[in-house]
Amino acid sequence: MTDVIAAPPQPRIPVGSGDDASFPVRRIHCVGRNFADHAREMGASAPDSKAARGNPVFFCKPADALVIDGVVPYPRGTAELHHEIELVVALGVDAPPGVLDPADAGALVFGYGVGLDLTRRDLQAAAKAKGLPWDTGKAFDASAPVSRLVPAGECGDISTRSLTLHVNGEVRQHGKLVDLIWDVPDILHELSKLYALRAGDLVFMGTPAGVGPLQPGDRFHASLDGVVEFDGHVVDGGIDAI
Repeated sequence: MTDVIAAPPQPRIPVGSGDDASFPVRRIHCVGRNFADHAREMGASAPDSKAARGNPVFFCKPADALVIDGVVPYPRGTAELHHEIELVVALGVDAPPGVLDPADAGALVFGYGVGLDLTRRDLQAAAKAKGLPWDTGKAFDASAPVSRLVPAGECGDISTRSLTLHVNGEVRQHGKLVDLIWDVPDILHELSKLYALRAGDLVFMGTPAGVGPLQPGDRFHASLDGVVEFDGHVVDGGIDAI
């Protein structure tokens, strides 16, 4: 069979500190309202206990929304581009058929990174107010800046780590992963009820409180403490500027 158009390049993320290893990305799953403090700052209720947490909120971004060089074009159609720092989980093994047991979830994880779930907040808020999907607010070009990936075996116990985002040298967000409402095994279990999880999938795990605006010229420094750091900046002119 012959392609009738040129095949687009496979989105890939660098792995480790060298230049010769990369992780080809299949799909990006994202988790909403996974830190109680962020849920509250967005006007949503947050569970008081694990038993009361209900179901997680999921949405997706296209794989070609990834930004690996840190250069983020200010997107079209918004006056409120917001940052949301998140743990990124990369799956290196297909999940077995059926619903995944949380005890087996760790075997799927290839590695971890840190990323930003960029959000056109005004478009998201307008869609939510009308009971419409959030796609235009979340799944847009260059909406998923992400660091290199670090193999899980080099990260230790990820639940002991924390996330920090600096914008123009000032701390905007900080959160401990122990405070996730649904941890990594929980989320992979819940996702497996809805999707076939495959090698190449990424999961953006949700953001702590402190989300706020980014403007052209802003510089950001995201860190998953003791594991990986990621620097970037916002440029004017939309996706056509890069």
